[in-house]
Amino acid sequence: MSAAGDRLQDIARQAALALPGTDHGYPFTQHLDVYKIAGKVFLIVTDDPDDQIITVKCEPEHARAQVRGYVSITPGRYLDKRHWISLGPGPGITKRLVTNAVEDSYDLAVERLPRRDRPRSR
Repeated sequence: MSAAGDRLQDIARQAALALPGTDHGYPFTQHLDVYKIAGKVFLIVTDDPDDQIITVKCEPEHARAQVRGYVSITPGRYLDKRHWISLGPGPGITKRLVTNAVEDSYDLAVERLPRRDRPRSR
């Protein structure tokens, strides 16, 4: 079952907020809800009803595979297109896929933090 746009966005938000140390806000524009861990962005959720996507950090090889495997996954809309992907509603975009993408993005951001800034549990 594919996730509709607003559902995809809600799933991504819930997954991000369940992760330790997550903080979010609108630092760029009122339509981009940005999720961070210790100041490092790991998720961007569009609030624009005409452009219902989420953008997550992704290893370049995995990003290429995801883009090839799903018509609703494209290179990252707002950031480095090698390290970020955008997911929109469509065939194969499930709750599990969205949750995994958010959690993987969070893990990549945490890996790049100094040990002292990493959350204690996950």
